[in-house]
Amino acid sequence: MAKQVKVDKTNPDAVHQQIEVSPELAAVVGEGPMARGEVVSKIWDYIRKHKLQAEDDGREIEPDETLAKVVGDKRLSMFQMTAKVNAHIRSPGQEGGGKR
Repeated sequence: MAKQVKVDKTNPDAVHQQIEVSPELAAVVGEGPMARGEVVSKIWDYIRKHKLQAEDDGREIEPDETLAKVVGDKRLSMFQMTAKVNAHIRSPGQEGGGKR
């Protein structure tokens, strides 16, 4: 389960900054806005719940149909996954960016 973290709203760091998520990512983590760290935590909750870590290498993810809409349908590393997820998030009020 994702932890709720207290955030200094006057000067949040990148992990605690509130972000919006695309509809595809919301299917995995829920509706935003939420902190970037919370998004990452919820993605990993989803991966573990659906047993999407590769058996031969726990750092590799084998996406199911829902997660594939965010990261593609090919097996990928957790580091590659981060780059793919970044295309699905944006700061509130930010124009463009993401897959919105």
